[in-house]
Amino acid sequence: MSNNESIVSNELAANSELNISHELTVTEDPKALVIFAHGAGADMKHQYIEDLVQLMNAQQLNVLRFNFPFMDKRKLDGKRRPPDRMPTLVACYQSILANVTTDLPIYIAGKSMGGRVAAILAGDKDLMNTHQIRGVICLGYPFHPAKKTDKLRLEPLQETQRPVLILQGQRDALGSEIEIKAYELSSHCQLHFFNDGDHDLKPRVKSGYNLKQHQSAAVNKMRSFIDEINNCC
Repeated sequence: MSNNESIVSNELAANSELNISHELTVTEDPKALVIFAHGAGADMKHQYIEDLVQLMNAQQLNVLRFNFPFMDKRKLDGKRRPPDRMPTLVACYQSILANVTTDLPIYIAGKSMGGRVAAILAGDKDLMNTHQIRGVICLGYPFHPAKKTDKLRLEPLQETQRPVLILQGQRDALGSEIEIKAYELSSHCQLHFFNDGDHDLKPRVKSGYNLKQHQSAAVNKMRSFIDEINNCC
């Protein structure tokens, strides 16, 4: 089922000060609400994210996605902008959380940069408790900038107060399987690597795998992760 105004108002409380583009897509008998943030290069309506949302709905997960401010500005004038600074990204995600009202278990998630923001939020114990966040899902976590393996972004994954599922391509240029296995991460982190996948989980043709397979497997992992937490806590 696609979102509409009445459905959104059920899960995102009306707030005249909240001016963030968002879209809620729901399914029958949902098991959780996944709040999903886009990455640095594509907005919440990109086909890649559309495909993920459809797969998540098929796994009985409601999905609330939103745009960060820089992406909405890009849509207005067509100018390509760099991402907002991290404090602005974090504040935007916090605004979404502050306006969500639901009886469903909540999981915060994101693609690349969006997953990093979610992981940063997971280090705030008070925030996690206030909004009853059950876990974090990172699709292609940016462990470091491309070709800058010395500039690591491990702190959110070392200080997390919640379980974190990291879905990563084996040859991700922002953190490959070989690199990541040498990092010291929190015991809360669960890692799953996708054969020959790049930063978008996309494998090369010669690998024998394809993107749709990996996207489907990634969402299956999400559902298993959510079920495990929902059933034990």
